[in-house]
Amino acid sequence: MVDTIPTLPAVDQRTSYDRFVEEQGVPIVESFHVPDLLEVEVGPWERKGAAGAIFRLQGAEYVNSSYLLEIPPSGQTTVQRHMYEELIYVIKGRGATTVWNGRGARTSFEWSVGSFFAIPLNCSYQHFNGSGTEAARYYAVTSAPLMMNLVHNQDFIFNLDYDFIDRFGGTDLNTDFSGSGTAYQARIWETNFVPDVNKMQLQEWKERGAGGSNVMLEIADSSMCGHISQFPVGTYKKAHRHAAGAHVVILSGQGFSLLWREGDPIRRVDWGPGSVVVPGDRWFHQHFNTGPVPARYLAMRWGSQKYRVLGNYEVAKSTREGGDQIEYEDEDPQVRAMFEEDLARNGVQSKMTDITGIPAGS
Repeated sequence: MVDTIPTLPAVDQRTSYDRFVEEQGVPIVESFHVPDLLEVEVGPWERKGAAGAIFRLQGAEYVNSSYLLEIPPSGQTTVQRHMYEELIYVIKGRGATTVWNGRGARTSFEWSVGSFFAIPLNCSYQHFNGSGTEAARYYAVTSAPLMMNLVHNQDFIFNLDYDFIDRFGGTDLNTDFSGSGTAYQARIWETNFVPDVNKMQLQEWKERGAGGSNVMLEIADSSMCGHISQFPVGTYKKAHRHAAGAHVVILSGQGFSLLWREGDPIRRVDWGPGSVVVPGDRWFHQHFNTGPVPARYLAMRWGSQKYRVLGNYEVAKSTREGGDQIEYEDEDPQVRAMFEEDLARNGVQSKMTDITGIPAGS
């Protein structure tokens, strides 16, 4: 007699992270980009003790994810703890956060609009709204999809009793959320807390074009990190590509971005303050300032210089030399034409001929 080989039992085809998201009972935003974080509808989120929404943005591709949380006036969140990293950017209001671990290390710090910080891995924490009249709102990027889909056990994710003292509680430095930090070469600033990304001093980065400036942020000894970039009126940056999951939050300015996977049609996204754009894995993307003020953005992403996770991309090296950046002289002339047309509609003067030496229409 031949033994019958059983078939695999029917399984839920959703990922562990998908199931978690759907269990939260909050609005889910599935989109290519977010026009304005301040306009996103939120709903009661029992787990967090506030109101929120979860984003499924195409370019995140399950390597990370994002959510929005709104804390009511004089309100506070429930105590949280989780085995995934979390970066937070405050878009409205003011308040404070307390962070602690099981070994007695504890700190509190205040934040307001423009603050950027990270929650040290698997620490307990709680957010408090410091205003009695205005709601506080923040945008967070987390590594939850990667961790949940790898481990597929929520008890491990939310109830692991382990303190990473190399990240919090081991030294005075990793419990310091005062806004102090250390500057390194290549425009790197290492810190736990940036008081206001809008006021952060940047340094020139000639290789990326447009007369732009930048600072790379190593934040709270996390594997995820960030950077702030700014480029002048009447300019646009060179196209480049990298790994998925860079959440580009527009801080100031008016313009658009072009995004495309090599060989596919180009997609255009118009943006202003509060917009979010997330390029997919190896999608070329290019940012254009068509407004009357400098454009500045915060990117919340993988790519730490200290702790590599995803692939290494050479975003300031020409594709002609094996890198991942398209130089101005190699781009499709239609790109420049589209930019010049938008500037004309807005009454803004182009500076690209001065920067590139290439006349418009060439």
